Amino acid sequence: MSENNFPELALIDEHGQSFTYRLQGPGDFHRPASPITSRKVYAAAHVIPQMGADNTPGAPAVIDWDATLAYRHELWSYGLGVADAMDTAQRGMGLDYPATCELINRSAREAATVISENRYPALTGLTVRDILSCGVGTDQLTIESVEPGQLQKVTDAYLEMLRLVEASGAKSILMCSRALAKAAQTPEDYLQVYGNLLEAAQQPVILHWLGEMFDPQLAGYWGTTDLSEATSVFQSILEKYSQKIDGVKVSLLNAEHEKQLRSALPPGIRLYTGDDFNYPELIDGDGELHSDALLGIFAAIYPAASTALQAFDAADSARGRAILDSTRELGLHIFSAPTFYYKTGIAFLSWLNGHQSGFQMVGGLHAGRSLPHLIRTFILADSAGLILNPPLAAERMEQLLAVYGIKAANRSLTGVS
Repeated sequence: MSENNFPELALIDEHGQSFTYRLQGPGDFHRPASPITSRKVYAAAHVIPQMGADNTPGAPAVIDWDATLAYRHELWSYGLGVADAMDTAQRGMGLDYPATCELINRSAREAATVISENRYPALTGLTVRDILSCGVGTDQLTIESVEPGQLQKVTDAYLEMLRLVEASGAKSILMCSRALAKAAQTPEDYLQVYGNLLEAAQQPVILHWLGEMFDPQLAGYWGTTDLSEATSVFQSILEKYSQKIDGVKVSLLNAEHEKQLRSALPPGIRLYTGDDFNYPELIDGDGELHSDALLGIFAAIYPAASTALQAFDAADSARGRAILDSTRELGLHIFSAPTFYYKTGIAFLSWLNGHQSGFQMVGGLHAGRSLPHLIRTFILADSAGLILNPPLAAERMEQLLAVYGIKAANRSLTGVS
């Protein structure tokens, strides 16, 4: 054991060479005593499967509901809203439609209980819509079942889920749709479908623009592969339906584009950054405008994110920015190409920190990253102070290494060889 009582363990690098690493310990992070006010944020949360279920590609999702909902409580306790049934929850990558519907309803009931019981000081005075937003998609349709031009079929699928989310009490997030990407043939087709959806919405929604780096099947969304033209289509929807739109979530990993869009938004529409690379500067802002956040990376860095936001609330933007910057390298790594496997890193950290009993994901997605990638995730998380229980995390890392056939050096967590 080290002087600071944190474990040391033998790891391997990307070349298979062994090296010794000593954990640094958790950061100085704390839960807020009142709601966060300077930024509106949602952390996109993952789902935790039953460990003994058939968690293989193509198998129906079998969720450990206690562990999954407990993770949402953890995020809420730090003053963060939860964005649920999003791509972080493996929409379209393992979470089937029945499980998606159940997730929305269970999370909404849990959120309502949290609010009614005033469970956490960080949520005092807030509403269910403040602490929970849920994705509205079309994944009850298979891509094969949709033909070009079948806009009504896609619209009906959207409306079915829009009604589900609104009935749950959560805020709706209109997600990009693979089915719409196949059915729509022109920008006008997108305008027609989104117009119908926004007309039908009973309360303001979040409009989501997800880039093809997160889902290659969304290439050419808004009817064009030209970013400027796509932005014009997107903005025309915002201008026409501004009263129906709470905000937009932009996940293009393009900070300059986000800043330009942010400055051109109609009054009253928030920009929820979905940029898991450049979130520190976008949340910090330029002195006049800043982005709010709806981020997958926040599910991995939530103690640091909450503490940074509390600093922004206290008008200590330098400290807030510094905390977020300290997590940037971890975000870049977790969301590195192929970006759609970022969910594996979030579940991995959840396991290391004791929020799930095993490192598994629905649909077998825990195999989405290599051992060297996971080891790097572990080190970067520790460097950012996000390994919250070093002895447990070290023990679990050694278990993982053993499964991969990597033998540990002569050491134990007690320091007795």
